[in-house]
Amino acid sequence: MDDSTEVDNGKIVYDWNPPTGIIDQYYYHGETITQEEMRKMFSHSKIKEYKGHKEKVHTVAWNCDGRRLASGSVDKTARVWIPHRGTDIRYSTELKGHTDSVDQLDWDPTHPDHLATASCDKTVRIWDQRSGKCTAVVQTGGENINVCWSPDGDNIAVGDKNDTISIIDTRTFTISMTQKHNVEVNEIAWNKANNLFYVTTGQGTVKIYEYPSLKLLQSLRGHTANCYCVEPDPTCNYLAVGSADALVTLWDIKSNVCLRTFSELSWPVRTLSFSYDGQYIASASEDNFIDISHVETGQSVHHVECAAAMNTVAWHPRDYYLAYAGDEMGADGKYSGNLRIFSIKDQRDQ
Repeated sequence: MDDSTEVDNGKIVYDWNPPTGIIDQYYYHGETITQEEMRKMFSHSKIKEYKGHKEKVHTVAWNCDGRRLASGSVDKTARVWIPHRGTDIRYSTELKGHTDSVDQLDWDPTHPDHLATASCDKTVRIWDQRSGKCTAVVQTGGENINVCWSPDGDNIAVGDKNDTISIIDTRTFTISMTQKHNVEVNEIAWNKANNLFYVTTGQGTVKIYEYPSLKLLQSLRGHTANCYCVEPDPTCNYLAVGSADALVTLWDIKSNVCLRTFSELSWPVRTLSFSYDGQYIASASEDNFIDISHVETGQSVHHVECAAAMNTVAWHPRDYYLAYAGDEMGADGKYSGNLRIFSIKDQRDQ
């Protein structure tokens, strides 16, 4: 008898699983490993805390070479950290100049030292982290809550509370285009090819615009409530969207079809981020954990325990380091003004 079958009570039982169409493979820096080995690495993780702000941190982002991490806070400052040197505040540079909360920031993807910060003070500021100096101030029409640098480094998109998106030309640091929306506009993002522009709305949709014409091509409808966050993955295959309905949806960028949902969270999804290889997606909300799920299977592989609601998560561009920050309080009842970095550890050589 064939090894693949056995007789049980007269019935033939086939030891065979039909293909599901889901790739159930795990990698560690390009090397194939088992799911169990990967879970073990996540469970043997380390978390380091960095304290430098006087108020809660709204945003964190790594620069393009992964050597610097920037944080922006309600305390009106941004700060640039050198995480590998240590957690002490001495290994950071304070960026002062905004007169209101720094709600989001983004690095120039083509230059490791240039940073853009968006503030409720109706300005976008450009910084050179080497000097810690502001190199340009762009006045905008509203209180800014979102900022995104184009993949070619030539433009910065900024969204404000009036649901207006402005495009800033980084050669002149002037606004080259504005677009007023008649619906609530939340997070914004370019695709890696720089020819599509994504806008999440309060109607549960993601609008896809041709870039640079900003002609509306399509609306993706996959949520029953506000869409808060959006990010294309590094492999240029997927787009992830986080919503107030507590779901993260994964879309095929070429077909604009929703492939799967991630449903570990119970509260509105505030923030999400893909790992550098596109293998994992981190998402967070008011749940007291950050979910890390495997993109291809949709399976949750780890929860990073948190003490408060999270505002921001960001994977490192070259390794499995996850920076995050939220509404954490200190023993004195005040906001801690901290951020943390989660890193996984390879246990196989132990």
